[in-house]
Amino acid sequence: MVTKLKILLMTQWFDPEPTFKGLLFAKKLQESGNQVEVITGFPNYPGGKIYEGYKLSLYKREEIDGVIIHRVPLYPSHDGSAIKRIWNYVSFFITSFICGLFKVTKPDVIYSYHPPLTTALSAMSLSLFKRRPFVVDIQDLWPDTLAATGMLNNKKILGVVGWVCKLVYSRASRIIVLSDGFKKILQERGVPSSKVEVVYNWCDEQALRNPDPCELSLPNNGKRNLVFAGNLGNAQGLPAIINAAELLERKNVPVNFVLIGDGISKADSLQYVQDNDLKSVFFLPRVPMNQVGSLLRSADMLLVHLTDDPLFSITIPSRTQACMAVGKPIVMGVAGDAARIVESAECGVICIPNSAKSLAMGVEKLVSKPDQELQAMGMNAEVFYENNMSVKNGIAEIQRVFESVL
Repeated sequence: MVTKLKILLMTQWFDPEPTFKGLLFAKKLQESGNQVEVITGFPNYPGGKIYEGYKLSLYKREEIDGVIIHRVPLYPSHDGSAIKRIWNYVSFFITSFICGLFKVTKPDVIYSYHPPLTTALSAMSLSLFKRRPFVVDIQDLWPDTLAATGMLNNKKILGVVGWVCKLVYSRASRIIVLSDGFKKILQERGVPSSKVEVVYNWCDEQALRNPDPCELSLPNNGKRNLVFAGNLGNAQGLPAIINAAELLERKNVPVNFVLIGDGISKADSLQYVQDNDLKSVFFLPRVPMNQVGSLLRSADMLLVHLTDDPLFSITIPSRTQACMAVGKPIVMGVAGDAARIVESAECGVICIPNSAKSLAMGVEKLVSKPDQELQAMGMNAEVFYENNMSVKNGIAEIQRVFESVL
């Protein structure tokens, strides 16, 4: 029997901002009979500017489909300045804690979505005052991610962040992680195995499987289309992807590399493609989530790729779930947990991260396969997603975690 709970969700990013466990997550918990309240900021991510229709103020209360949303002020910033980003995080820590003390119904359980770590710190502090258990959901492993991305390089500050992480982990009633690799790292850092629960992330199934029409389309030149959709930043390893396309173009392998999205690495990659007159690489602008599914479903193969960093070997990029949910064969250029999922599901090929040669070999292997075999791989991907990564499964697992801390 499912227990009906009063759940407080604390997350710095929430709809209409692009976020994973946002309104859909809250509504699904509500549909299970729970009472859900959310503390979040005024929407400003990723541009660092308050969204149209909102005005920064001391407090704003909203209600959407029964979900009560408390919006609190924060310093809106999301540029390259570490100081501004830190103040963005710290300001939300302060205001979310104050809101939690005075504005919300006393919850049965407090849930915090991390990153940033300051949100979990606010939830921890509130749990002490409210005398209620809190669950922290770790999507980025700090301070590792801060160092790997170059956001923070000061060893003393990173050490302080690491100490705060240990404090949060020790106080949390349960810790939710997205992969077995995350759990292993936490165990190595002294967190009891019994405290850590692996719950796979899911994707926006409705948007991907029943997309709105998109004005853009994939190339129609008789070649198979390999699609990479999402952020085009440093972590995605675009040079290796472009170089792989170049190797295959020289061999006359009939495949297009289609990159959908924007990011700081796009301009340099586009320039390289133009300078070298590559005919097999196509760039499309960022497409809204409610439309991108039409392009993914039109693809022959989908690409997941990150640079070669030990941190990425313990994560599962969100593209993985999206690719599997739409039922397409996957070229997986990420080591570790993500690669093991593709192997287990038998839904694609594995490549060495950041290796143009390995990526080219993997793509060529898929391109050479008959349509029936590619379709079988796609079906395998979708079945694995339904059985292990779907919203239904994820919500049930998280509900179980909430009930276990009471």
